[in-house]
Amino acid sequence: MSTPKANILLVEDDANLGFVIHDMLKRKGYTVHLCRDGKEGLKYFNEHAYDLCILDVMLPHKDGFSLAEDIRTTNEHVPIVFLTAKSQTDDRITGFKAGGDDYVTKPFSHEELALRIEAILRRTLGKGDSKRERDNFTIGAYAFDFRNLALSHPSGDRKLTKREAEVLRLLCMHQDQVLPRELVLNMVWGDDTYFLGRSLDVFISRLRKYLREDPRVAINNVHGVGFKLVVE
Repeated sequence: MSTPKANILLVEDDANLGFVIHDMLKRKGYTVHLCRDGKEGLKYFNEHAYDLCILDVMLPHKDGFSLAEDIRTTNEHVPIVFLTAKSQTDDRITGFKAGGDDYVTKPFSHEELALRIEAILRRTLGKGDSKRERDNFTIGAYAFDFRNLALSHPSGDRKLTKREAEVLRLLCMHQDQVLPRELVLNMVWGDDTYFLGRSLDVFISRLRKYLREDPRVAINNVHGVGFKLVVE
């Protein structure tokens, strides 16, 4: 039985290994995005829809376990495969607790990796949406269409910028929960510096303005942590 081809996120900082895996998967018909560090991987995950993620554990800026935990905050179902030179039981347990579906220890056979990926995708593709789970939301009297960057209200429609839409979607996916500032910054901007933090505050202010036609809707500050979208 043939396996439907898929979009794969590959995060590997070893340039040679990353190229070899990327080339092997492309030859098998997959669409592959290769990232070199954890923060870049998180940003790519937020910007695209993937059917499977392959994450090296020892990554610059954000390790693979932390990256997997951040991915799981927005998508509970996308399969995650860890690549690592470590073989200790504790590391395997950490990987599975972080949301991993499989764990491949280096050095490994590239054909074995391909077969593991095929096996996972046979189980997951076509059984619900393993890609980004939601793109359409109801926010009080508003309808938000992320794909079309559209925020609609009975009084009129508004076209959002891509980053405005990305921030609002994260808030919607965490409605009534605290959304950490650093998670938003890393997913949308790819970094969490002070300067970008000030930019995020500007975006939050804009979104509050866009949503003010419905007094039941609020984006609350949680001091020192992040933001919470609430709808009464």
